Amino acid sequence: MAAGGGDGVVKHLLLARFKDEVTPERLDQLIRGYAALVDVVPSMKAFHWGTDVSIENMHQGFTHVFESTFESTEGIKEYIEHPAHVQFANVFLPVKALIIDYKPTSVN
Repeated sequence: MAAGGGDGVVKHLLLARFKDEVTPERLDQLIRGYAALVDVVPSMKAFHWGTDVSIENMHQGFTHVFESTFESTEGIKEYIEHPAHVQFANVFLPVKALIIDYKPTSVN
């Protein structure tokens, strides 16, 4: 199966490293704001998030992961251009971030 293309489920992963001055209250606001996008961006089908729990200590300071699910790469394009996402990204992205979009595949 080839990577890329427009058809099939696509996962959008964002790994975040928040600055020390981001308070727990502010972090909660940011996470709630991110999660709220699933209700206003039609192409965003699901949202999950979590914090690093690895014992390997290889996170390089990235402590939070945010996963959004889309039905296609075109859906991610719609998400990126959606006014609600643009507005939220301007608030959220002063953090250090690593973003990867991928199509889940299985070996079988």
